Amino acid sequence: MRESQQRAVVLLSGGMDSCVCAALAARDYEAAAVHVSYGQRTEEREQHSFFGICDRLGIGNRLVVRDEALQAIGGSALTDPNIAVPESGGPHQRMSIHEMPDQRTPRPRVMEHKPVQDIPVTYVPFRNAHFLAVAVSWAEVLGAEKVYVGAVEQDSSGYPDCRPAYYRAFNEAVKAGTKEGRIEIVTPLIAMRKAEIVRLGLELGAPFDLTWSCYSREDRACGVCDSCVLRLRAFEQAGVEDPIPYLEPVGNG
Repeated sequence: MRESQQRAVVLLSGGMDSCVCAALAARDYEAAAVHVSYGQRTEEREQHSFFGICDRLGIGNRLVVRDEALQAIGGSALTDPNIAVPESGGPHQRMSIHEMPDQRTPRPRVMEHKPVQDIPVTYVPFRNAHFLAVAVSWAEVLGAEKVYVGAVEQDSSGYPDCRPAYYRAFNEAVKAGTKEGRIEIVTPLIAMRKAEIVRLGLELGAPFDLTWSCYSREDRACGVCDSCVLRLRAFEQAGVEDPIPYLEPVGNG
């Protein structure tokens, strides 16, 4: 049941994790959603997802902010067109094809994802600090005491700003640096596996069909970037079809 008159701000990128997080926030609070564009490759598509998810979840209070710093700083395949987005598992480990039951179009079958030893080039340096700063600032203006963020440590790409220790430290900074020190950043999905997040989203009625996770394309998801591979595996393990469109894989074998 929604907590009477209590507000929460949710960071909503437009991906599957943030969508489930937004569904949780909208269920329990009077939710306001913030989206930060930062010059990423799929900026337009992610913003489209943001508005669609808000419409579907009934979140009327919305804020869209553009962060110019992250693209200017660079250092990431998501913000620098000169750095290629890698295919998960490498070019010689493409996905095979299979068909889901009652499915007309072949979809990529997900290979087992190997934990990365190094931080991948898709890491945007200290990105979540920028996002959280915007969300906490807006929460302070709105009188919200919770900031929801869909960070996930399990089944993730290993980004350092998705670790529980990072959010514990950030909460200390928020406590010390806001007027009343009562705003709390909450990460309800951080210890969950991706398949568990899919199942939770289905229970909540999260609009997965409106989400976008691909790092490189805006028309059809590539199916081979790290984010696509993690997402496809999650839906497969949850036993349901991913509702977004994918490119048909090429060059198998």
